[in-house]
Amino acid sequence: RPDRLRDIADRFNVDHNAVLDNVLYARAYTSEHQMELLDYVAAKFHEEAGIFKLLIIDSVMALFRVDFSGRGELAERQQKLAQMLSRLQKISEEYNVAVFVTNQMTADPGATMTFQADPKKPVGGHILAHASTTRISLRKGRGELRIAKIYDSPEMPENEATFAITAGGIGDAKE
Repeated sequence: RPDRLRDIADRFNVDHNAVLDNVLYARAYTSEHQMELLDYVAAKFHEEAGIFKLLIIDSVMALFRVDFSGRGELAERQQKLAQMLSRLQKISEEYNVAVFVTNQMTADPGATMTFQADPKKPVGGHILAHASTTRISLRKGRGELRIAKIYDSPEMPENEATFAITAGGIGDAKE
């Protein structure tokens, strides 16, 4: 959202227009449209090589869950998801950009049987898990605190950090 970027720019004393000029935004309306946008992104990255450093996909599973509902469509959904994740990996490697993907969580009915502390699991299954290099879980803490936990990374041990979301973006946690 532009208003959030303006607030963050103010925090760092950066010109609003300079910040907004460095952001491209696209919204997908179906999982198929999401795949088409990846083609657009790749073409843009090719046209302006070396300019882009980060690609963010917000809620990667949301449109897949809408377009493919029920167990009967699960195999097709996972196949389409795998194609998209493969495309993201190729874009990341080809254009040397970091890819940041957010995901949804769902209740894990089996977790209560094993007495796990957190009875939620990420949507998307093993396909999404294996396509991700580092996985971080975000959760709300007490008050304004938020907690980020690295729980799957080839380079970093499992660890947690607290932070706060402020008007100027992400800041130190005030406990």
